Amino acid sequence: MNAQQVRPAQKLLAVAVSGLVCSLAQAQQASSSQSPDTSDNQVPEIVVTAQRTSALASRTPVAMSVLTGEQLRELGADNPAAIGPILPNVHIDQAFSGLRVTIRGISNNDTTDKGDPSAAFMVDGVYIARPAGQGANFLDVDRIEVLRGPQGTLYGRNTTAGLVHVISNAPTNRLEGAAGVEFGSYDNRKLDGMLNVPVNDALALRAAVSVRRQDPFLNNGQGTPYRAGMDRDDRDARLGAKLAMGEATLLVRYDHSEVANNNDRIVPDTNFYTGIAAGAPVWRGSGSADTDARLTNGFRPPNIAPVQGMQERRARGLAADLSWNLGPATVYYLASHRELDQQLVNNYYYRLTPALALGVINTYDGANRQDSHELRIATNGAGALAAQGGLYYFTEESDTSYAFQGLRSVGLPPYYAFPLVTEARSRAMFGQLTWRVRDGLRLTAGARRTLDRKGRLGSTDFQQGPVFNPATDRRLLNAAELSTARTTWRLGAEFDLAPATLAYLSLATGYKAGAFNDGCVAGTTALGIACPAAAAVTPEFLYYQPEQLRAWEAGLKSRLLGGRLAVNAAVFNYDYTNLQLTGNAIVAGAPRLLTRNAGAARSRGVELDGELRVGSGGRLAYGLTLLDAHYVRYMATPAVSWAGRKLDRAPSHVLTLGYSQRVAVAGGQLTGGVFARASGEYVIAVPSQLLTYRVPSHTSTDATLGWQPQAARWSLLARVRNIEGKVRPAIIDSFGMTTPTAPRTADLRLDLRF
Repeated sequence: MNAQQVRPAQKLLAVAVSGLVCSLAQAQQASSSQSPDTSDNQVPEIVVTAQRTSALASRTPVAMSVLTGEQLRELGADNPAAIGPILPNVHIDQAFSGLRVTIRGISNNDTTDKGDPSAAFMVDGVYIARPAGQGANFLDVDRIEVLRGPQGTLYGRNTTAGLVHVISNAPTNRLEGAAGVEFGSYDNRKLDGMLNVPVNDALALRAAVSVRRQDPFLNNGQGTPYRAGMDRDDRDARLGAKLAMGEATLLVRYDHSEVANNNDRIVPDTNFYTGIAAGAPVWRGSGSADTDARLTNGFRPPNIAPVQGMQERRARGLAADLSWNLGPATVYYLASHRELDQQLVNNYYYRLTPALALGVINTYDGANRQDSHELRIATNGAGALAAQGGLYYFTEESDTSYAFQGLRSVGLPPYYAFPLVTEARSRAMFGQLTWRVRDGLRLTAGARRTLDRKGRLGSTDFQQGPVFNPATDRRLLNAAELSTARTTWRLGAEFDLAPATLAYLSLATGYKAGAFNDGCVAGTTALGIACPAAAAVTPEFLYYQPEQLRAWEAGLKSRLLGGRLAVNAAVFNYDYTNLQLTGNAIVAGAPRLLTRNAGAARSRGVELDGELRVGSGGRLAYGLTLLDAHYVRYMATPAVSWAGRKLDRAPSHVLTLGYSQRVAVAGGQLTGGVFARASGEYVIAVPSQLLTYRVPSHTSTDATLGWQPQAARWSLLARVRNIEGKVRPAIIDSFGMTTPTAPRTADLRLDLRF
């Protein structure tokens, strides 16, 4: 980065931080908080923390969606992949390698220890680095805030596309509890509960647990006795303690999640497409019996016998969140330690040429540790200046081992392995200042300086057996280290066009750290392994550069018809440089995961969503998105340009409509609802193979029916998801491995409250 690019942003950072000091002196004691409206015939207000301070969602100048815990329960959405269809311009998919989040057409395909997402995933303010650790079930959730657009100033790196923030319920001073039980299709059964206990005036405790099992969505058509994938066997728990100490409050949370299932979540892409061997995939026609066929893995490998797939995953985290009100300002400190251990056995479908597909057995053993610390100070009161600023520190270490069997047909030995240790460190300083110029006009400036370092040591091993033998086996060095630094910034203006109408305009930048591919530079020596010129790669091949974004957005948030109608609108334009794209490629005769920088990409669109309260107990939710996301400059191969082609999972239009009605019947409340999503066509592309898979336009509908007797502490809820019963490819990788969406499911839930 040249000096002309850095200096204006660094000056902006200095202004924001110095403004924090000035506004501390001007801060007033009066609180500016507002209470949410709970009137039955008005759209309720929701308090959010999208800007790191509490504010009403309708007064927050960010394009965002908020899902409450009650909405999640009604929808039956208990994991991140389940909420994607109800969010504007968002896809959230659970692949065998971890969670994939796409916002406004921007995503990331590298879920390994060296890759970073384009959309950050956070739980209670803590960044969850590994996609494999992001798929834990929602447990006792207060709300989920999904922010669209770069959030580089207040949330940091790897938020170029946006942010998904899961916020759990904190302990309260009220004795209460809840329990729920579910039964449904595919032998789904779930039991969950919560207990909140106020120990005394200063201390409150809260515990939540969940256990869920479900039979596989996929069918085994391989002629083996093994259990198919897309099943569930999950156990989740969280303990929380909140201690009030005068003007200070300490909130400590510990969470624990375990998964024991079959991670074979894939079928061949030929289940959905013909014409792949010719390089032109064509969607197979839909019929009433297609769903079972699409969900059947009937591939019989010519080279190796499949084995039973499995996954054992354990994630746990400890976080301490301290806030201390000093009067003019509040000091916040958030510390977290997280661990993720995972063992996998997967059966892969590896199509190496248009006419040749092999079976490959992948085993994986990985341990990930991450620590983060953030110290932040924010002004209180309603003075002319409001500011916040802080310091952030993050470290991560991953010790992983991949091994592949079944590649002898391409000249590789029986075992092809990757033992690797990857370390990452990130440091940042940030600040943001808001100036209330006059009533109805506010200006915001903020910036963040981030320093990143990532390194990896390991090898590519060509082995005759499961354990490396120096006498018979060969080892190539994987060694790389990269440091990058960027300053991201944001400028914004807010206008109160009316007491219940907010307009905003923002210009912001985003940044995702660079990293490296497999290999080493000639002359490198590590772990006792040399890197001779014959085995080396060039620095241009080994390293890829940071992904950067400049985006502008204008939006409007309004409450009309006496608060019965909520309208949110946004128009945006993104310009990306060095967009990071990942796919598999054959390098030196062996398959490797390769990330490259696409020269430039653009995403622009319009979003409209909101809610209308109809009569007494009626609620109409609506949404419309228009999106144009495409490559501006990108050579998919040295001879083929993909300029002008669409980005993945970026339909040109999506319409959502939902209606629910509550009526009094026979001494109780009967509630029914339906939600439908109509999506235009979009693509999933594999640039390295020059393949473009088109997912045709489609509609998906969910329905609910609930009953609660008057003054009763129990309720029943019936749900049906994907009434049409159609499935589509959610993810297709470079070898044709396809993760399908979920089929039709139905369940019945009983809730008890006390």
